[in-house]
Amino acid sequence: MEKKMKKIIITLCFVLFTSSAFAGSCPMMAKDIDDKIKKAQELRDQGMDAHKAGDHGKSEELLGKALDLFKS
Repeated sequence: MEKKMKKIIITLCFVLFTSSAFAGSCPMMAKDIDDKIKKAQELRDQGMDAHKAGDHGKSEELLGKALDLFKS
């Protein structure tokens, strides 16, 4: 009975500690998302400025780069 109880305690400790370790990555993931949104917005604005200036090739290139940020 003692061995079984040890296994249960070890398993519970493992589950609790690994769950809390993964919870610490949430702020890092959120920052990565924020950085991508910011960069995508900058590329979008540059792309639209190029469009307004009549440089549609440059506009498509910049807007394509903005979209690619969401694929990675």
